[in-house]
Amino acid sequence: MMRVENATSTVDGNAAAGMLWDVFGTDVTALVGVCGGCGAAAPFAETIVELDEAAAIVRCRSCTHTLFTVLRDERGTRLILGTLHEIVRD
Repeated sequence: MMRVENATSTVDGNAAAGMLWDVFGTDVTALVGVCGGCGAAAPFAETIVELDEAAAIVRCRSCTHTLFTVLRDERGTRLILGTLHEIVRD
């Protein structure tokens, strides 16, 4: 698992699109997530992502709570939920 101090870059949610595709089988960067920490709603493309070769920590742009983490390892790609309250699909 990635530790935040080992992140190789901090980018927006678009950078995690490939890892999210592996989990959902489609592009979810336009879906709106609601933060369980502060209640802010925004597309996943606008989140803050701490990224390395094995993980993406996806954080709320408003309050920096971890919404979810995407991990790649020998078992595959998996999603670990943090403070993501809901996903809104129009």
